[in-house]
Amino acid sequence: MLILKRLFDVTASLLLMALFSWLFILIALMIRLDSKGPVFFVQIRVGRHGKSFPMLKFRTMYDGTERKWQAPSKEGALSYKFQDQGDDRITPLGRILRRSSLDELPQLWNVLRGQMSLVGPRPEIPEMVALYPDYAHARHRMRPGITGLAQVMGRGDLTLAETLRWDMEYCKNWTIGLDFKIIWKTLSAVLRRRGAY
Repeated sequence: MLILKRLFDVTASLLLMALFSWLFILIALMIRLDSKGPVFFVQIRVGRHGKSFPMLKFRTMYDGTERKWQAPSKEGALSYKFQDQGDDRITPLGRILRRSSLDELPQLWNVLRGQMSLVGPRPEIPEMVALYPDYAHARHRMRPGITGLAQVMGRGDLTLAETLRWDMEYCKNWTIGLDFKIIWKTLSAVLRRRGAY
């Protein structure tokens, strides 16, 4: 079954990259006009089997401001929420890209390379993974996804504990059918901009 998942990932990512190539170019031009800095934001994330990889996004923050982020304490990690509506590091265009989820489009390249899947637990930075309770590392049995069960169940409105609970449920109950349901619900969540800041 995982072979079918990978086959779908490769086929769909190639198709989507070709279909939205014009949008890639347009967004890249808009980013260059909006603020100084590179078009793409590259960040190390933890993927399948705990291996790190460089994840791509369209840059949505002012260049260099990601270094201002501080990881929560071990004690407060499970109640931590990943997105902040008042984050002043985000550019005006970046807010639009985030709310529409268009900043995630470059991750189709990560999918094509086999580092990610269209659907799976979202990959996290090593600093956050280091704060996971032991049971949560089982989520790394699956390739991380552009979207996932946690994203359609609340996205940035969820605490880390809630996100991990949905991730573990996905890994435990994964089927191809579940992936298609999540993709369908993702389209609805993106249109409603639920949990996107």
